[in-house]
Amino acid sequence: MKAVLCKAYGPPESLVVEEVPSPTPGPGEVVIAVKAASVNFPDVLIIQNKYQFKPPLPFSPGSEVAGLVAAVGDGVTAFKRGDPVLAITTYGAFAEEVKTEARRLLPIPPGMDFATAAAFGLTYATSEHALVDRGQLAAGETLLVLGAAGGVGLAAIEIGKALGARVIAGASTDEKLAVCREHGADDTINYATEDLRERIKALTQGHGADVVYDPVGGPFTEPALRSIAWRGRLLVVGFAAGEIPKIPLNLTLLKGCSIVGVFWGEFTRREPERFAEAMRQLGRWYAAGKLKPYVSRTFPLERAAEALTLMAERKVAGKVVLVT
Repeated sequence: MKAVLCKAYGPPESLVVEEVPSPTPGPGEVVIAVKAASVNFPDVLIIQNKYQFKPPLPFSPGSEVAGLVAAVGDGVTAFKRGDPVLAITTYGAFAEEVKTEARRLLPIPPGMDFATAAAFGLTYATSEHALVDRGQLAAGETLLVLGAAGGVGLAAIEIGKALGARVIAGASTDEKLAVCREHGADDTINYATEDLRERIKALTQGHGADVVYDPVGGPFTEPALRSIAWRGRLLVVGFAAGEIPKIPLNLTLLKGCSIVGVFWGEFTRREPERFAEAMRQLGRWYAAGKLKPYVSRTFPLERAAEALTLMAERKVAGKVVLVT
């Protein structure tokens, strides 16, 4: 089978595509014939040795996959050969076949194609965990989403609306903000051309956002925190800007607010039953038409480096998906 391989840490162009042996499932494992695999920002980090999980070299990046069950190992009873499934694998998905634990598999919701399924699990599950579990976002509250046109950002917009919140989307171009409005954002902020703090103040009549969803970090976190509402919650989701901000802690005292970490991967390992219920809820919202994953572009597997470069340069709206 063909696989995209990281043989030495480096930028996307250092990846190679080679023929490798097909995997064989062990006890409790499943092999998936990959139909689609989405590109996420952690994929950019993991090939540069900048991610918290560090697989041994060589490895295939790619953490989100959809396809058909090709083989099952001993003890696997919930799935059989030919079942359409999606899975979140941490790494290994940029290949024609991937082996993973059966407990990581979920049936693809009825009517969902493979590219959409590959773009669904990680981003929506991360945003659901952030907003529902960590942020306790309630109906009637105001949610500010930074990096709102990205995969997790658009998911946060849609989940925020499903929860009954008012959603303000922040992004760096008017084109990206147009996509945010298409996915339900009530108001928008172009933080490349507008003063973030002043715009938040104007849009909230000085109240501030009750919850800030921040997958960006860098220069945007502190002004968003300074503009947060009393008892607000700043959700630390990631650092796509490349810089981990250093926050003056007196701001939490003055605002009576919380800075809340969102480590979705560890949540799934430590609290699998809550994770399973979260995925069921996401399935219900999808069936009700409240969630509409946006795949902006697709690439063949051989062009994985190009797709990763777009992600690294923050030129992606929604999700980019590799198809086999």
